Amino acid sequence: MESLDHRVLRDALDWHSAGHRVSLFTVVQTWGSAPRPPGALLAIRDDGVVSGSVSGGCVEDDLIARTQAALRSPESTTEPVKPGVIAYGVTQEEAARFGLPCGGSLRLVQETLRDAGWVAQLLARIERHELVARTLAMASGAVQLQGAARGQALQFDGATLSTVFGPKWRLLLIGAGQISRAVAQIATLLDFEVLCCDPREEYAANVAADLPAVQLLPGMPDDVVRELPADAHTAIVALTHDPKLDDMALLEALKSDAFYVGALGSRLNQQKRKQRLAEHFGLTVAELARLHGPVGLALGARTPGEIALSIMAEIIGVKNGVASPLPRSAADTTERLCI
Repeated sequence: MESLDHRVLRDALDWHSAGHRVSLFTVVQTWGSAPRPPGALLAIRDDGVVSGSVSGGCVEDDLIARTQAALRSPESTTEPVKPGVIAYGVTQEEAARFGLPCGGSLRLVQETLRDAGWVAQLLARIERHELVARTLAMASGAVQLQGAARGQALQFDGATLSTVFGPKWRLLLIGAGQISRAVAQIATLLDFEVLCCDPREEYAANVAADLPAVQLLPGMPDDVVRELPADAHTAIVALTHDPKLDDMALLEALKSDAFYVGALGSRLNQQKRKQRLAEHFGLTVAELARLHGPVGLALGARTPGEIALSIMAEIIGVKNGVASPLPRSAADTTERLCI
């Protein structure tokens, strides 16, 4: 689940708590070119204010008009409104009318948010980094929450809609130097939850002063990684350039479920690091192969900001299942900066 959809649920809960009537829309199926994937959410409140998107703006105006008309009807205040299905772009003419790209089409489930208790429970479980399945009964509008399994996908058979909601993507930075602060700024813009660990007080103080959104975690890096714990929504990057700090954090990170583990340093330093981790700590070849080092895509990065951009670009690529299109060469600038 993307962070955008977390915000949709938060907005819907806040609106409902303030006395507004709210409709939720979930993308359940797409054909052709579609800007938003199945599971994407849109919330519309009774005065037409929206949160989220289901089509990148193509059908939202029509949904606002539909929602306001339905919420103004006398029946909507006296009788529960059952969830329903809305389809767009079924014909070429309709796709052109709504501006759906490349003739794309989509199906949505619409539901009226009458009891927001499940939203509060779901958000609380997401904050605890749980993976949760939400099941909506189309006949009654009843909602059930239960634990989900990794890889479980959206399912819709006309009678029930089951959607998986996962925790926010999280980035743990080991080290609070210039590059870490630049990475934290970009990661925050990309809606990552950013954590930072650096036992060197003079470095940590700079992060606390400059980046209040970043959560500083006390303790030694290896203890922090072990206690998180690092799950499949967590990326870990070691950036202190001090083996005493980086290696111990990497030892725990490479044995964890973190989807990305990276470390600053040249090819030569990475080879030495892998040798140390194998000889002294017994890491396997498979565990060491998970290490992204030199960290980041080969962009010819020179400044801390450019290096941070290359690191976050690689993290996003791994998160989205895209192989790196820019293999490193021996002449890469980032390596020359990190010998």
